[in-house]
Amino acid sequence: MSDIVIQAEGLSKSYQIGALQRHNTLRDHMVHGVRRLFQSNGRNRAGSNTIWALKDVSFTVKRGEVIGIIGRNGAGKSTILKILSRITEPTSGRAKIRGRVGSLLEVGTGFHSELTGRENIYLNGAILGMTKAEIDRKFDAIVDFSEIAKFIDTPVKRHSSGMYMRLAFAVAAHLDTEIMLVDEVLAVGDASFQKKCLGKMGDVAKQGRTVLFVSHNMGAITGLCQRVYWIDGGLLHRDGSPEDVISEYLRTSSSHAGSRRWENGVARPGVEEFKIDEVSVRDDDGTVTSTLDVRKPFSIEIRYRIMSRLPYCRVGFVVETVHGMSVLEAYDLDDDRFAGPRDPGAYSVTCRIPGNLLNTGSYVLTLVAGMPNLKNLAKLEGILSFEIEDTGAIGSGMNLKRSGVIRPRLQWECRPDVP
Repeated sequence: MSDIVIQAEGLSKSYQIGALQRHNTLRDHMVHGVRRLFQSNGRNRAGSNTIWALKDVSFTVKRGEVIGIIGRNGAGKSTILKILSRITEPTSGRAKIRGRVGSLLEVGTGFHSELTGRENIYLNGAILGMTKAEIDRKFDAIVDFSEIAKFIDTPVKRHSSGMYMRLAFAVAAHLDTEIMLVDEVLAVGDASFQKKCLGKMGDVAKQGRTVLFVSHNMGAITGLCQRVYWIDGGLLHRDGSPEDVISEYLRTSSSHAGSRRWENGVARPGVEEFKIDEVSVRDDDGTVTSTLDVRKPFSIEIRYRIMSRLPYCRVGFVVETVHGMSVLEAYDLDDDRFAGPRDPGAYSVTCRIPGNLLNTGSYVLTLVAGMPNLKNLAKLEGILSFEIEDTGAIGSGMNLKRSGVIRPRLQWECRPDVP
């Protein structure tokens, strides 16, 4: 038991929709009374407006482990970290934590907007129970990592979200904590800083510190974590190795059913002049699917609308393995017919990928649209996933898994070896 630093037992958390949690003033009591009056028509009976963010979740984490937590939006991932950080209390159950906890649950958590970056570093350190001498020793490393030395004495309310993110992560990663809790915040930074943050979390783990990492980036989870918890509907659905849990998650998640469509009235992804209607994976017969035959071609179809004339643009996608390895990147501008201005209207582009190209396994699709060197129009990371299966063997009929991310059917020649 001495190696257990986090022990969660039956954690449950419920929220009341529209309910006031505290009534400390006369105004609070009056507002609460008015709401109860209008809710007394029988439609909001007791319990009907209760949401359970977590339901009887139990787990243990050992010292030095790096644990990934995955799941759909609203599954309860962030609620777990908030309970462990003592930001919120569980409705039932308990969590025992042995060690000093540092958390980064959203950009600038624990920062005071009126204070400078320098002052917030010392404030965060003091909250964690560190002495000024301890913070002094870490200060230069924090500022160097954040890459915002020029603005360290500027109030953080004047920082961009990216600068805020850099400083917040640098503080969380460098202060002396035994346990580090990180939510999906790396999406704020640029690609190079995200890579830097992931490297730092890897270094933190090698120092024997414990990391709990919530993310939708399956490549980062696979590369960093030793074990993964899959949270689904407030329940701990499964835990195990990153490869096994992530593969099952991508296969069974209803949000990865081969198509994503945004109907009228729903906020469609994109910018003012460019909107996405649908992204889909289709088999050789044109049927939407998330399971494909390795031998047969399939297509990626993207439907979008241009709201005002664009001087040029490109629409395409990136295919990655669940480990985050980029397999291919393709754009409609590969075809010269798509060059030039695009007028307002509805468009549909389809890219056909030949059979016997991608190897069997799970893949993740990211949609990308933009005007290169001018403006990004849309980027939907991990919007779909699909599985390529070997339902019939190449050659002899033996169904053998091959290494590599591609497995093309190549030409062979056999002839007698005549001396």
